[in-house]
Amino acid sequence: MNIRNICIIAHVDHGKTTLVDHLLRQSGTFSERAALEDRAMDSMDLERERGITIQAKNAAIQYKENRINIVDTPGHSDFGGEVERILGMVDGAVLLVDAAEGPLPQTRFVLKKALERGQRVILCVNKVDRPECRDGIRTAEVVNQTFDLFIDLGATEEQADFPIVYACAKAGWCTTDTEEIPALISGEKKGSLQPLFDLVVDKIAPPVPGPEKEFQLMVANLGWSDFVGRLAIGRIMSGALSVGQKAYRIGTDENGNEVREGFNVTKLFRYTGMLQTEVKTLEMGDVGVIGGTENFQIGDTVGGEETTKAMERIEVNKPTLAMVFSVNTSPFSGRDGDALQSRKLRERLLREVRQNVAVKFEETGQADQFRVLGRGELQFAILIEQMRREGSEFMVGRPEVLIKGKGAEREEPLEKATLDLPEEFASDVTRMFQERKGLLMSYEAVGTQSGPNGSQNRIRLEFEVPTRGLLGMRTKYLTATKGEGLFSSQSIGYTPWKGEMLHRLNGALISDRDGFATEYALMNLDDRGQMFIAPGDEVYEGMIIGQYNKENDLNVNPVREKKLTNVRASGSDHYVALKGVREMTLERCIEWLEQDEWIEVSPKNIRMRKKSLKVNSRSISRRIED
Repeated sequence: MNIRNICIIAHVDHGKTTLVDHLLRQSGTFSERAALEDRAMDSMDLERERGITIQAKNAAIQYKENRINIVDTPGHSDFGGEVERILGMVDGAVLLVDAAEGPLPQTRFVLKKALERGQRVILCVNKVDRPECRDGIRTAEVVNQTFDLFIDLGATEEQADFPIVYACAKAGWCTTDTEEIPALISGEKKGSLQPLFDLVVDKIAPPVPGPEKEFQLMVANLGWSDFVGRLAIGRIMSGALSVGQKAYRIGTDENGNEVREGFNVTKLFRYTGMLQTEVKTLEMGDVGVIGGTENFQIGDTVGGEETTKAMERIEVNKPTLAMVFSVNTSPFSGRDGDALQSRKLRERLLREVRQNVAVKFEETGQADQFRVLGRGELQFAILIEQMRREGSEFMVGRPEVLIKGKGAEREEPLEKATLDLPEEFASDVTRMFQERKGLLMSYEAVGTQSGPNGSQNRIRLEFEVPTRGLLGMRTKYLTATKGEGLFSSQSIGYTPWKGEMLHRLNGALISDRDGFATEYALMNLDDRGQMFIAPGDEVYEGMIIGQYNKENDLNVNPVREKKLTNVRASGSDHYVALKGVREMTLERCIEWLEQDEWIEVSPKNIRMRKKSLKVNSRSISRRIED
């Protein structure tokens, strides 16, 4: 068959989406006059704003007589569920590794899943034009590191004998010959991605028919059309399906019992570039799109006969964090957007669970609060931001790790944190992670790199640290390394409970009354801590307005006005600049939050508050986590 199904595996910011852009351009799928914007596969607004891939997406290109279906996978470990559910759609992978940074944790995570499925992998060493890689020494080291990674993950002899291409995705070229790299970098020789195309066709096996004779498709993704409704996206494992034919959705109900639902196929599509092109028939091996029922769910099997055997549902690694979503009970509820009632909030969260197999939903003992289980802080931040942009108002609590066992038998999630940073910050960073119960497992020099202050020696540290200890660490780490450090982590299982740990060293400054913050009041509070609000901002009793310099909380009056008198001191009334207001983004709020606090989320504002608003109903003392 002239079909190849591949996915692109890479860590964050290793050039995966840029490579796919050039594959689309150079394949001839688009005419020369067709406009193709940069990072075309990052279709979500949040993906473009943050520069990361969040959702797995499909594209198809035509190379000579071959049709190549490409799945772009997320590179951040928080979205590992997206990766796991689409690997069943492909027969091979292109592993993209930065020529300077080498294989990082998310590379390991996705590669392990691909090797377990017996898939053949092509190694693409990207960014060989980086200054520290031009002598070829670091590039050769990265290839050796990748080989060691294959062996460590249990690759077969055939899988470990992987083909290699050296690429500069930004410039749109690659080569299998290292001696050609200097000429390609300098522009003496014009290159393209043809060597990679040829390797995909030659080394990746075509689809193999499944054991069933009738049509069988596993729903790995969902789409939507204003004209057709919900769409099921997946790879055809066997048989063929035509428009108008009766098909069957084999899924499960809320109790896990099998459900079979018949429907008539109204529309069929397959991919041309990134667009869905309508077709009359879908055949085995291709990646197709089916319309006909609104009940499709990820993990369902679509069969051509009522007796079609259901395929094994998609299983992903279990969540490690939980976050409580609540109806907004703040005094400002309903001002900026739609204050979700408990029924609507529940429906919205259940809709997310149906579309994302890595997210779970649980009821709590309170009617207006629900628990969402997920992989990491970034995954929660993306969900919250999506709901916020839909115009919703709600509250969220601090993420909590999911504990196994009770008492002395308690176990907590453990992660492997990989840090790439300038050597001068190593001691401070090591101390930070050891305070969070981290254990240093590896210290490796990775060469020199040019920076704003000249060339600097860089090192790579690996820690085993409880997930609880990583909450709130990303911002502190970036501050400690002056923004020059790279941070990534991967869940590696559970470990015995590591004991007490203080999440946040500083307490909170809390407004003790309603009103508008005045410059006079904030100036007098300036030496007490760091402010989160500016003069003129409206506050309410129980709202957090800043970070206190000491460990306990402090109730303050941010709305106090200066008493009017006839006496004026020369120069005393002019504007005096505050130390500065710390901008608290959603991610910073999630990292900063404590157990007795809420984040109030609305389309226009993000505020923090105490769960108990009244001054006389809460304590100002804080306790260590146990």
